[in-house]
Amino acid sequence: MALFGNRRDRARLAPELDDAALGRVVRGVLSSRGAGPQDLAIARVEQLLKETGTDWDRRCHRVAVLARAAPALARGWRSRRPHDPDALVLHAWSELAEDPWAALAACRLAAAAHPADPTPWVGALAALRQLRRTRAELASVWQEITARDSWHREAHLQILGYLSPEEQGSQAALREFLDDLVAVIPPGAPAACLPLTAAVRQYHRDLGGGGIRALGASRHWSQPPMPALLDQALTQWLPPGRLRHAAAVADLGLLAYALARAGRRDDAATVFPATGGLVTAWPWGYDGDPVERYTYWSRV
Repeated sequence: MALFGNRRDRARLAPELDDAALGRVVRGVLSSRGAGPQDLAIARVEQLLKETGTDWDRRCHRVAVLARAAPALARGWRSRRPHDPDALVLHAWSELAEDPWAALAACRLAAAAHPADPTPWVGALAALRQLRRTRAELASVWQEITARDSWHREAHLQILGYLSPEEQGSQAALREFLDDLVAVIPPGAPAACLPLTAAVRQYHRDLGGGGIRALGASRHWSQPPMPALLDQALTQWLPPGRLRHAAAVADLGLLAYALARAGRRDDAATVFPATGGLVTAWPWGYDGDPVERYTYWSRV
């Protein structure tokens, strides 16, 4: 069957990725209007987060998606249940886009309300990154996260961004962080996407650099260790059931993108079907509409 041969596999942006339960709750929240419907929406969000239990990776994914989709609901829920851990963490994450200082304060309250949960600490890490705070401040939060979840995907991505040359780090800092990670991370861990994420970001950095750097970007994927990195991801990620974390589909999409840009069309063709047509804004939106770029590269 062709990749776009049915409705389920048509390319589409879906922040919830393949989390069907989360998608249903988000659609219900977005359609709610008035006090009565909002009560029902809050109840559905509450039930969803309780069902997530101690799957911290999926809890963070669900909280992040819900916070972006329904900041007003997050505020309303916290005002009604000011000591509820789920209401607190959702409100804390909803503040990240508007007021990182307020988010930081809310994350501390959420962490105190649910000490085992790394999600408030990951939110605090994101807030500190936005505020361009010192490495020492981030380090203490990082320790809190890794004590609760050693391979938390979103936390590792936040550190990757913080250590980039565009923010508070450098190429040397990035390389040291990645080398330390690669030496110990288990295959298939939620944070296993970091080396490939860093490689794609460097590719974009070269493309955006202009001049000789942009011209040389075409050779990015043929330079060591890139071929081995792509081969390893194909071997470890593609077999069904190997990746079980909440953003597995996003990581497979990242692999498809890298393979396509590396000119490895046959390999990319084996990965695209595994994404089910689910498209993420990054990396597909780097040079155009993400759905259009995904569709183009999936058919090349």
